[in-house]
Amino acid sequence: QVQLVESGGGLVQPGGSLRVSCAASGFRLDTYAVGWFRQAPGKEREGVANINAVDGSTDYAGSVKGRFTISSDNAENTVTLQMNSLKPEDTAVYYCAADATGWGYPLIPATYDTWGQGIQVTVSS
Repeated sequence: QVQLVESGGGLVQPGGSLRVSCAASGFRLDTYAVGWFRQAPGKEREGVANINAVDGSTDYAGSVKGRFTISSDNAENTVTLQMNSLKPEDTAVYYCAADATGWGYPLIPATYDTWGQGIQVTVSS
């Protein structure tokens, strides 16, 4: 069974850090592009970051560049999003997704064909 499972979300104060991870079962993540998306209440799902399987390059949305880092651990078959200097506007449900082509571009939901169930990240004092 092909599955993605997110973990590590929660509540953090503004300026704090949080790490969310995406674990795959039933397939190898290192052959897929993996993207992180988020969706806040009343807003569309937006791409946050991705890492592609072709050359390992990464890309970030402008709103998170310099604060978030995406990385992969092939031994653990996971992809992690490290989030620093968090802001209240980062509050959303975060989803990981995989693209079988390995490219992951463009960083929009339609590019990705396997999704996790999502995990809540709340930035609030």
